[in-house]
Formats: sequence, structure tokens, C-alpha cells
Amino acid sequence: MEIAGARVIVTGGSLGLGKETARQLIARQAKVVITGRDKARLQATAAELGAHGVVADVASDDDIERTFHETEAAVGGLDVLINNAGIGVHRPLAELTREDFRRVFEVNVFGAAMMAKRAAEIFRAQGHGNIVNVASTSGLRGYASGSVYSASKFAMRSMSECWRAEMRPDNIRVIQVNPSYVPTAFGRDDRVEKPPEPGKLTPSEIAHAIVGALEMDDRGFIPELSVFATNPF
Repeated sequence: MEIAGARVIVTGGSLGLGKETARQLIARQAKVVITGRDKARLQATAAELGAHGVVADVASDDDIERTFHETEAAVGGLDVLINNAGIGVHRPLAELTREDFRRVFEVNVFGAAMMAKRAAEIFRAQGHGNIVNVASTSGLRGYASGSVYSASKFAMRSMSECWRAEMRPDNIRVIQVNPSYVPTAFGRDDRVEKPPEPGKLTPSEIAHAIVGALEMDDRGFIPELSVFATNPF
């Protein structure tokens, strides 16, 4: 697709992978709407990047609907949804509660699904569109203390496969990107970005994968990309 002029929503766009993805898209003249729950941080990021910010929680159906209304008003429609918003809980099974699972799945699974459902309505009506699900290599293989987060990303991977089967006849591309470990504010209570770590990925590599996949001509698409650091050891 042609990135210049494309209308894009990036959920969780005020920090980390979402912010960098929005930055790279805007550098290519895309019209980008970012969402986030922290109003002050979202407004600062939107001003820095030249994006339109919508204060919204993907766990709220009302916020989802308002996001799409504000997107229509701000950029005139939608061509790409990037489901990037996510949270994590990492504790051994013996320490987990039902609420831990519910809280993470509300954002990582149910929120992503409801955003995609709303976007798919637009894409079907116009005859084209793109959904990018930012999952994780945790959705490819489980690990100790990963029961909640890993399960949510396995669920996202399954949803991506189902949506591809449903939506390809409508010219809707569903792309999943699986980052491995990237030092960001993800998982930090203070939401402060972690500094880069030698040998580890940065948000730039993940954003590059997303943008590169979108730039492929619409006659084809890359269903799934996993991004690993070359030598993180």
C-alpha cells in the first residue's frame, strides 16, 4: 500500500513500540491517530509527532466507539489499524488470580478484537484495509511465569489466523508482528522508558517491520513476522 496519505490508528501510541511506529509512519506522510490512557503523556507525544491523540482505553467499548468517531473527524477515514496496546502480568501460577487473567485479556485479547471488529466494518464497506496485530514471541512459546501474558498472545495469534481466513475475500490484510524482548516502559508501574540495552532490539526495528510489511503492494501481504535480536547474549 501507499503509506503517504494513509489513515492509521495506533493503539497504545504514546510510548515505546507504538510511538516509534507512529513516528515512522508520519515520516512517510501518513495521517496517524494514536490512543493511550494517560492524557498528559498522550498529548505530549501527539504534539511531538504531529499525530492526533485520542484518550482511550481499549478495554472500554465506549472509548473504542469514540476512537473511531474522532478518527473519522480528524483524518477522514481509516486504512490501517495497528493493535499495539497491551499490558502484562508475569508471576508463577501459584501467585496468579482470576483477576490477573481478566485484566490482561480485557486489553490484549478482547480490546484488540473489538477494535478489529469496528475497523473491519469500515474496511469491508470500502473494499480494502489492513489490520496489524502486535503480538509477541511469547505467543509462539511459553515460559516460566508467563501464563497470563503468553496465553493472551497465543490468543491473539489464533485470532489473526481466523481473521485472515474471514477477511481475505474482502481485500483486508491481517498481519501479525511478534517482537522478542525490547526494553521499553512495558510492564513498568512508573511507565518510564527503559534505556537501550547492548545487543537488544529497540522499538525502531519493530516499527520498521510493521511499516515494511504495510508498504508491500496490496496484491500480496506477509501474514506473520517474528523479530529477534541478532546477538542478544
